[in-house]
Amino acid sequence: MFDFDRLDKLIHEKGRLAIMTMLAARPNWPFQDLKAELKMSDGNLITHLRALHQAGYVAYRKEILTRPQTRYELTGRGRKAFQNYLQVLEEMVQSTKH
Repeated sequence: MFDFDRLDKLIHEKGRLAIMTMLAARPNWPFQDLKAELKMSDGNLITHLRALHQAGYVAYRKEILTRPQTRYELTGRGRKAFQNYLQVLEEMVQSTKH
């Protein structure tokens, strides 16, 4: 039987999984673009981003262009955690083929 405790519970939550997937797809995302792509409210998105940031998975930087903007990106730790998460999922899939 597969050990489901190996799944990173922080990443496994639907909203955070979506954020991690988006951040893994390109170097960084402005908050407003993440919000639009993921169709999340400000409060919901910031709550998930805060949890990922506190775990060391996501970093952010504030810029002032024509208006203030916050950009988010995966940290090295976050990228490694996400790759491990995907590996565990792949192992789960493979275990069903035997």
